[in-house]
Amino acid sequence: MKTFISFIITFLIFNFSFSQTKFGNPEVDPIQIQKNFSEWSAYQSKKIMLSRDFVALDILSKEISKETFLDQLANGNFIPIRLKSDDSIYYYKLFKIQPKADTSIKATINQIGFDAYKNYKMEGTAFPDFSFKDLNGNVVSNESMKGKIIVIKCWYIHCTPCIREFPQVNRLTEEYKDRKDIVFISLAEDSPEQLKTFLARKPLSYSVIPDMKVYMNESLQLNSFPTHFILNKEGLISKVLPNFESLEVALAKESKL
Repeated sequence: MKTFISFIITFLIFNFSFSQTKFGNPEVDPIQIQKNFSEWSAYQSKKIMLSRDFVALDILSKEISKETFLDQLANGNFIPIRLKSDDSIYYYKLFKIQPKADTSIKATINQIGFDAYKNYKMEGTAFPDFSFKDLNGNVVSNESMKGKIIVIKCWYIHCTPCIREFPQVNRLTEEYKDRKDIVFISLAEDSPEQLKTFLARKPLSYSVIPDMKVYMNESLQLNSFPTHFILNKEGLISKVLPNFESLEVALAKESKL
């Protein structure tokens, strides 16, 4: 009997070790990172990009769909950790949130997971029909943008994270300035007068569409800003992204298709 029990224990240890080494070990201690909200938040913002393509793993290192992974983050009691890897593929694994973890972490992860799940479900769907007039009087519509990759930034004047990334998105437009098949537009909540005054101090290289609060709330159902969309040349949503870092990675990939 003892021999049988020893065999079972050895078998379980071997399989657990294999599941860890097959995909790599966690790049941070999953328990230690949960003890302090600031440390976890810094790790999450720099290392976990839920909008990108990645291999999703459950707590037993079993591959699951990205949809299931995001749903578990939105509704479960899990923290995502990236695994060390020598290849260019990203591996994200779920770990249980510990009872003594900072209580703010679970609530924040659930919200991040909810937003990421909602964004993911929009991918591959048609962007709502639009016909807008920008601050310079130019008409921007689905029809006029056919056959182009469209990058859309949704924002408003008093959104600090939206404004903080202006220098980065401006550099992005400069990087793609020779690509006539890539167009950058932005939807802003504010009035033309407010925007003209603001943009005189804080320039934005995108075409700016004013008075878009109702459209963004009702047609796009946005609840966080900034939000970036990349539309492919067929007018379908390729990616929905929460920040510049995610946008830069996704656009580099889309521009090569």
